[in-house]
Amino acid sequence: MAAHLPSRSVYRNTAIVLFVLLVATMVVSAVRLGVFAPVVALGIALAKAILVALVFMHLNRASRLARLFAIAGLFWFVILLALTLADYMTRSPSAS
Repeated sequence: MAAHLPSRSVYRNTAIVLFVLLVATMVVSAVRLGVFAPVVALGIALAKAILVALVFMHLNRASRLARLFAIAGLFWFVILLALTLADYMTRSPSAS
């Protein structure tokens, strides 16, 4: 059974959107947004990651098992990030 691959226009449009998001990332880094800069930058990064996962990893047409493993990997990443941040936040400042 042959797998149905997206057309070239889907890949071209995805690349265009990724370039636009790249430019948006550079604009956010140049503009002073204060405490909202990391939030906006992470939002743009999340949009790019979702786009790459759906189009280039073909998760939009993948089986339930493949989607489950992708979600499990994301869940594991969140656990590791939470543990790292918990360790960082509980350290006392160094007395340099």
